[in-house]
Amino acid sequence: MAEHRNGNAKPSDGKASGAASPYAINLDNFTKRLKTLYSHWKEHGNDLWGSSDALAIPTPPASDDLRYLKSSALNIWLLGYEFPETIMVFMKKQIHFLCSQKKVSLLEVVRKSAKEAVGVEVVMHVKAKNDNGTGLMDSIFRAVRANSTSHDTPVVGHIAREAPEGKLLETWTEKLKNADFQLSDITNGFSDLFAVKDSTELTNVKKAAFLTSSVMKHFVVPKLEKVIDEEKKISHSSLMDDTEKAILEPARVKVKLKAENVDICYPPIFQSGGEFDLRPSASSNDENLYYDSTSVIICAIGSRYNSYCSNVARTFLIDANAMQSKAYEVLLKAHEAAIGALKPGNKVGAAYQAALAVVEKDAPDLVSNLTKSAGTGIGLEFRESGLNLNAKNDRVLKAGMVFNVSLGFQNLQTDTNNPKTQKFSVLLADSVIVGEKGPEVVTSISSKAVKDVAYSFNEDDEEEEEEKPKVKPEANGGEAVSSKATLRSDNQEMSKEELRRQHQAELARQKNEETARRLAGGGSGAGDNRGAVKSTGDLVAYKNVNDLPPPKELMIQVDQKNEAILLPIYGSMVPFHVATVKSVSSQQDTNRTCYIRIIFNVPGTPFNPHDSNSVKFQGSIYLKEVSFRSKDPRHISEVVQLIKTLRRQVASRESERAERATLVTQEKLQVAGTRFKPIRLSDLWIRPPFGGRGRKLTGTLEAHTNGFRYSTSRPDERVDIMFGNIKHAFFQPAEKEMITLLHFHLLNHIMVGNRKTKDVQFFVEVMDVVQTLGGGKRSAYDPDEIEEEQRERDRRNKINLDFQNFVNRVNDLWGQPQFKGLDLEFDQPLRELGFHGVPHKASAFIVPTSSCLVELVETPFLVITLSEIEIVNLERVGMGQKNFDMTIVFKDFKRDVLRIDSIPSSSLDGIKEWLDATDLKYYESRLNLNWRPILKTITDDPEKFIEDGGWEFLNLEVSDSDSDNSQESDQGYEPSDVQSDTGSEDEDDDSESLVESEDDEGEDSEEDSEEEQGKTWEELEREASNADREKGDESDSEEERKRRKMKAFGKARRAPEKRSGGGRSTGGSLPKRHKMR
Repeated sequence: MAEHRNGNAKPSDGKASGAASPYAINLDNFTKRLKTLYSHWKEHGNDLWGSSDALAIPTPPASDDLRYLKSSALNIWLLGYEFPETIMVFMKKQIHFLCSQKKVSLLEVVRKSAKEAVGVEVVMHVKAKNDNGTGLMDSIFRAVRANSTSHDTPVVGHIAREAPEGKLLETWTEKLKNADFQLSDITNGFSDLFAVKDSTELTNVKKAAFLTSSVMKHFVVPKLEKVIDEEKKISHSSLMDDTEKAILEPARVKVKLKAENVDICYPPIFQSGGEFDLRPSASSNDENLYYDSTSVIICAIGSRYNSYCSNVARTFLIDANAMQSKAYEVLLKAHEAAIGALKPGNKVGAAYQAALAVVEKDAPDLVSNLTKSAGTGIGLEFRESGLNLNAKNDRVLKAGMVFNVSLGFQNLQTDTNNPKTQKFSVLLADSVIVGEKGPEVVTSISSKAVKDVAYSFNEDDEEEEEEKPKVKPEANGGEAVSSKATLRSDNQEMSKEELRRQHQAELARQKNEETARRLAGGGSGAGDNRGAVKSTGDLVAYKNVNDLPPPKELMIQVDQKNEAILLPIYGSMVPFHVATVKSVSSQQDTNRTCYIRIIFNVPGTPFNPHDSNSVKFQGSIYLKEVSFRSKDPRHISEVVQLIKTLRRQVASRESERAERATLVTQEKLQVAGTRFKPIRLSDLWIRPPFGGRGRKLTGTLEAHTNGFRYSTSRPDERVDIMFGNIKHAFFQPAEKEMITLLHFHLLNHIMVGNRKTKDVQFFVEVMDVVQTLGGGKRSAYDPDEIEEEQRERDRRNKINLDFQNFVNRVNDLWGQPQFKGLDLEFDQPLRELGFHGVPHKASAFIVPTSSCLVELVETPFLVITLSEIEIVNLERVGMGQKNFDMTIVFKDFKRDVLRIDSIPSSSLDGIKEWLDATDLKYYESRLNLNWRPILKTITDDPEKFIEDGGWEFLNLEVSDSDSDNSQESDQGYEPSDVQSDTGSEDEDDDSESLVESEDDEGEDSEEDSEEEQGKTWEELEREASNADREKGDESDSEEERKRRKMKAFGKARRAPEKRSGGGRSTGGSLPKRHKMR
């Protein structure tokens, strides 16, 4: 039996009941569907089957052409295969097959099943190779007459629209016409029979739909984006061929379906450049894909699984104008309305009427351009007759029906100067199953939301025009065009700045109203964000005297098991818990006598935390310090080392215990069962890393039912991240970085090893850091060098693709109904909007995403949620500075502001544009502000803050015009050189080691602690500046005040260099150098 495009060489449900032959008919399906056929024939014999006494269905020879025939559909539906050049005649008591010997041997198995199912006898007519079959046909005609219930002329039902192909079918059709039979068309009977699908058929439709939508999402869309981004030239027909290959090889889009069960419904359709055809018979031409501004791209693809069809079509808008955007939005709304009307009990025509009602209401001028149908039924045939979704179809919808809901606007006109974009069309199509409770869109993973199909490249083009105003002149007057473009760009730039100012003014009004409402409701009170000091537990070294170890001799002992130090005092060994020790030190004099000095934590001393023990024993007398002398320096050194080591271990354990006590209890991870394999990504490193001194190992990240699990080969190295605890998820592929990463910013802290953190990152290094030892510079044309670079590119691309596939599959998982409330989706940083700055201590490349501002490569990480930002103040702007600072004020005034310092001034306009686009109000100031007193003033008296204009005190234009009040406006300012670090401390602390969180420098002496209490030169200079201001210096000019402040600061820095002996001061100047002659 030949294999061809009309059928597959596998049963439609993938099962086989026999093992001897590769082709085996599924007898369960045959029995069930034969019963359905005969009962339907009996119930609707007069109206749909034309009162037929017999149903004659000849199947044409095999063909490589894509075609959909009722006869082929019946073969696959009933038998699981297409039997070419076979004639089937169904009668009330007999079924006749006329075919070759090979096909008869396959059909022999249905004899018993047919008899048991509907009580009919199966009669086989074997056609010899050189026989034309006329004699066999006559015997079938005689059986029709014998089985006929009609008194005069038997009625034979046939499919009238199918023309005979091949000698056998031509002979059969000719003899049937010349016989004394009344012929009746039974097309409607088969249409109604195939309309409602059983569970096996629906499974095949869903698999086909999953493949179709996966190809659209994971192949077509990335392919188009890459072509447009890299400005490649590719024809519609080339895209068609590439997409067809992707459908026929499901593994390319990570779909686990057998390739031999898969086929295309039609050659994929790509259209652009003003030439559009929305009919299903459209084809992709050889013109190049057109993606200039205001262009439209339509893509439609369909695939089959076990001969069951599915379809999806999407329209992509490139820099759409208002007309195009409106047309698509109306179409999307109408398409959803049509899908929503597909409910059991409704008329088929209700779908088109619902779509038409939306268009008439929202865009009545587009009614004439709306397609005359909203789609057709779909299944074994791409277009099932009788199920056309037009306004006149009054058939009743039933659960189990499947539709290709396809709706579009054709031949629309828009005002553009480019003839290839003046005329456009838009189209949307989805495969939809009519369920008991409502419609199910089985191609929904391919998004049709406006944000996912509309692309904007105008801003990039304008930037390129500004950077390259001179274009190489062409023969068609390209030089004049380019100059015109440059002028237009300048005009747009001016209007853009004006629009930005207007938008910022509106944002200022909204922000002040929002802040007033929040402060009135007590949303943010004053307070410093310093956490309470961690208290240690009850320090008990020994529960009773009997637990003390027997004294060997009166020497200092360290009991590591009980975490205690035993000191010989007045002839007795007195135990002290190691946590009570503040510092321990030793020294040796010239006589080889060693001294050990132990200082204890005592309430009331500077820099000593007040833990629960000191509060509990307030009336007690404490031992502050103790010193011992010894002639054994080795013992003293060993004791000091043991005490320090034990102290660090206990401090680390207590700190970790305190940190864990503040953790929010997480739900338990539900591990995916063996039936559903978890989504997996291997060979990843984690940050922050696990503790321990062993060799670091890579691990595997798995997505389970309700969270992620990362684990290495060590049993104790495992981290669970619940989906419900994820605030933001980021995917950053390696472009100019050395790593590709996944980053999770959490709602509540979790423990990674012994670290408490809100940020967990998994990454892979995309290339090895190689250092050439030879020292010589290799040629750029060196074949080895070129090959090595190519290997690095291939490795980077493979890693990025693996991460992308993992992200896509997790996004699909998060798109399921149970996760809708979490609103989770991997966000990707927008590199083109990034800028350099110093958020902590080192310079980093900071990048915005759709919802955050992040820096994910250097540690500590930076993740700022845009919705939590109150305002942004750009400081040290103007003044001829090469850099400026960004201060982010949060809506929670208890949080310290976050400073990003040393941003290049060249990034200023881009940052303003981004802040304005994300609806963030920003201000500019010439100097840095001291924000703690400002926020305290606001929270202490919010009513006065609102009365004084809210945040408008930061408005530089208002401040300049109101120079009489310069005294008040200067009180919050400080010179940038003496600005204290006001960065957010808890951003740094989130991922610090618990060992480092204790004061490891506590071994210094008390004298060092007392020196820290003195005033710094910056504090002295600030007091001097305030004193000058109080004496009336505020009337001086801005430049004079600045000059005097910097001069005073310079003097303050030179003060320590004065000689104590009354000699001449060097003034901080450098010594004169001898001149070289």
